[in-house]
Amino acid sequence: MLAVVGGTGLYDLPGLNIKQRLSGATPFGDASGEILLGQFGEHLILFLARHGQNHRLLPHEINYRANVFALKAAGATMMLGLSAVGSLRLTLAPGELVMPEQYIDWTKADRLRTFFGHGVAAHVATAKPVSGNLVDAVIRAGQQVGQPVKRAATYVCVSGPRLGTQAESGWLRQMGGDLVGMTNVPEVFLAREAQMAYATLGMVTDYDCWLEDESQHVTAKGIFELYGKTLTKASAVLKALLSNPLPEPEPEIRSALAHAVLTPPRAISEQQRQWLDVLQR
Repeated sequence: MLAVVGGTGLYDLPGLNIKQRLSGATPFGDASGEILLGQFGEHLILFLARHGQNHRLLPHEINYRANVFALKAAGATMMLGLSAVGSLRLTLAPGELVMPEQYIDWTKADRLRTFFGHGVAAHVATAKPVSGNLVDAVIRAGQQVGQPVKRAATYVCVSGPRLGTQAESGWLRQMGGDLVGMTNVPEVFLAREAQMAYATLGMVTDYDCWLEDESQHVTAKGIFELYGKTLTKASAVLKALLSNPLPEPEPEIRSALAHAVLTPPRAISEQQRQWLDVLQR
């Protein structure tokens, strides 16, 4: 089952026939809100607003572990996020859609990055953190509605909530970043720990602030002036995606924990076993 995680400006999913509202309570705390289980065309899907209703959560306040766990417990095997992103390259212009396929974690110590620890040790491989099958399907959906979707970008995740300095923006470019955002980490890595295929449809809203032309520097006002139009494009792609058969997650993603958990079963408590069983489904 596909879970859609709505970012800035996407707090519900028009066209979703809601069948059930599921609690966001998990062993890792509460998710950003309730999980919506509904019918979209022929597909039964899940939806969660990443920032909560009315955008009440800043990026560092989101309980990413609870969000991912709640979606997995509800039956998700794939997770597609929608996110506003800043561009660090002239080739990725504001108003375009782009799917990152690599990530650099530049967040600080304000986020819990793993389900593991406290007696359960695991090391999950994330060399290729994104599902190529899901990316391919979204790009085909874009082609179906005449909306180009670029791929193969590297997303640098920063903590926020402030917008960056020009020196920081330049440094992110030197690090190899193509996009900058505040929410995809640790979401992308938690999805892998939950054995879910993950991808993000990024909506480029600005050039961050690396350009010398100050009129091009990112502001909250500028983000939202363009964001509505870009969100309309992304929504059309999402609707096309859900009008087609959905892809299958890669077997290596669905078995990511097969050899990653180092703690023997005899050393895992019943309480730990309960949440680990959900991740291993």
